[in-house]
Formats: sequence, C-alpha cells, structure tokens
Amino acid sequence: MQQGPIGVFDSGYGGLTILKELKAHLPQYDYLYLGDNARAPYGTRSFESVYQYTLECVKHLFDMKCRLVILACNTASAKALRTIQQKDIPLIDPTLRVLGVIRPTCEIVGNYTKTGHVGILGTSGTILSNSYPIEIEKLFPSIQVYQEACPMWVPLVENNEYENDGADYFIQKNINELLSQSPQIDTIVLGCTHYPLLIKKIKKFLPSHIKLLSQGEIVANSLVDYLSRHPEIENVCSKNKTYTFLTTDSSGNFDEHAALFFGETVKSSHLQL
Repeated sequence: MQQGPIGVFDSGYGGLTILKELKAHLPQYDYLYLGDNARAPYGTRSFESVYQYTLECVKHLFDMKCRLVILACNTASAKALRTIQQKDIPLIDPTLRVLGVIRPTCEIVGNYTKTGHVGILGTSGTILSNSYPIEIEKLFPSIQVYQEACPMWVPLVENNEYENDGADYFIQKNINELLSQSPQIDTIVLGCTHYPLLIKKIKKFLPSHIKLLSQGEIVANSLVDYLSRHPEIENVCSKNKTYTFLTTDSSGNFDEHAALFFGETVKSSHLQL
C-alpha cells in the first residue's frame, strides 16, 4: 500500500500547537497540515456546518495520500469526528483512520485529579457539545465535570491581543466563573488548541494547586501509543521528516501568524476548496 504523510487538520492555527508536539515526539514522520482559515472560527458554527467543513478538508487530506488524519481541533473533534468515523470512512475506504484530540485528553484526566472535580475551558461549540463530560463519564464515572465557554479567548490569540492587559479581564472572568461552580476543582483541561498561548495569563489567575492539562503533549503521547499498537497504520505513514502547510485563506497571512503557534517559521501554500 502506498505511504503518505500524517494529516493534521484544524479550523485555523491552533492545531499547530499539536503539530509542534508531534514533531517533538515523532520527528521521523512526514506531516501535512491543513488550516481552514477562510472559514474559521468553527467554535460558534452549527454542528452541521462544522461536520460538512471538516469532512471536506479530511477528504482533501485523503486525496493527498494521508492514510491517517488527526483532527487537531476540539470543535471538529466534538462535532464531526464520530460521524466521519462511523458513517463516512466505511464508504470512502475502511482502511483510513481519523483520530481526534478529546478522547486522548479524557483518558488521562483520572491520573491527575485527587478530588474527582475537573474543569473544562473551551470554545462555545466544544462546551455545548458536552463531549468532555460524555467521554469522561465513560472512562471515569465518579468524576464531576464543570465547564466554562470562553468565546473571547480565540479572537484574543488570533488578533495578537493575548499578551495585552485587556486580555486579563476575559481570562480572569472565565476562570472565576469556572471555579465558582466547585471549590474542589483541582484539574483543568484546556479544551482548545489555541489556549497553550494563554498559559502564562491563565496561571496568573489560577490557584497554584490546580493542575493545567494542555493537549499537545497528551495527543503526541497518545499517537506514539496508537502507532505502536497499529503497525498496519504505522507502516503506511511515510518517514522523511517533511512538513507541508496548506491554508484555505491567504498564505502570507497564515505564515505570519503560524510561526507564533508552531514555534518556527512556516511557509504555506493556498488551497482552493
């Protein structure tokens, strides 16, 4: 079977924080990143729109020889992953795989919380989907989950306002609203791939005993485990250490912002869907 890169999909830039960790943990593979920046953000869009956009992009990655695609986007993982896995993959090609970021994160939550009270910070779409409480309950029925939607956080990051004093108001407000739901919260999941850029600010307003879980390393470790357990998938992932970046919006604009998330210079190409 023909080999191809590992596809990494996100509605915009946030998935680059996942790709950065994949590169650190699994540097030998080829990666093809696709950001649907022209239609971002996904967080406020309907389930149907997110599903249709995600499926369109995933199909494009399949066409570019990706046998494995990571949805490095919480909203896409929440609103589209299951339907694509159950309904679309069997019709397209049952040997293809699409994985998300929510399940791997939920699988390790129980390793960190001592009180059994866990908080989730995410986009409106992710929070409304209830994906985190549903997944965590399957794995750890005794854990109580509390959620807070942070609709301003992604725009703050994408407009490069996240280090300014104005960001403090929204970050403090959302953290306080989450913590007011339970004084026993001892673990918080950053349920959006943009949020690692806000960690310094988040920690400023968070009691020091609360554990923050950021997804990049979690997803990378989960993929290491997945590939070791699925040699039939690992064998079709090409290994030349190449990185290709595609965006549905302006490539110049993408490159300018992408370096912030990926940690190094990015050179992308425009993709017309």
